[in-house]
Amino acid sequence: MSEPLVECHSGYTYGERPIALRWQGERLLVEEIEARWRIPGGTCFRVRTQDGRVFELFYGQLYDEWRVHQP
Repeated sequence: MSEPLVECHSGYTYGERPIALRWQGERLLVEEIEARWRIPGGTCFRVRTQDGRVFELFYGQLYDEWRVHQP
């Protein structure tokens, strides 16, 4: 079984707040959520990791799938 691409806190709904992500085999902890927005079919987050890197995360509700992008 593969490790999750994004680990998140889920309260009232799934995927409320990302807490860690996997990038190129490395687990990175989220230090700060810089922005969050909704788009049709999902939720996006711009996060900064503890080592200062910035990533955009997309959670697609239709396929229950996370995507990670480094701008």
